Amino acid sequence: MTVTMKDFDYSKAIAELEAIATRVEDPETGLDDIDALVTRSKLLVKQCRDYLRTVRDKVDSLDKD
Repeated sequence: MTVTMKDFDYSKAIAELEAIATRVEDPETGLDDIDALVTRSKLLVKQCRDYLRTVRDKVDSLDKD
């Protein structure tokens, strides 16, 4: 899944990742919840990487012009 700059909010994804980290570190969070949070965080990290690659490619193309 390629993330486009138009349909992805990098700042919100980072904020969600920070919230997930806080929840995972909370001793009250159950194992099932941690599993779901880790799965969600993997998706968010992939989307952030894809987004950053898209931005890098766009900047690189500006350098070529």
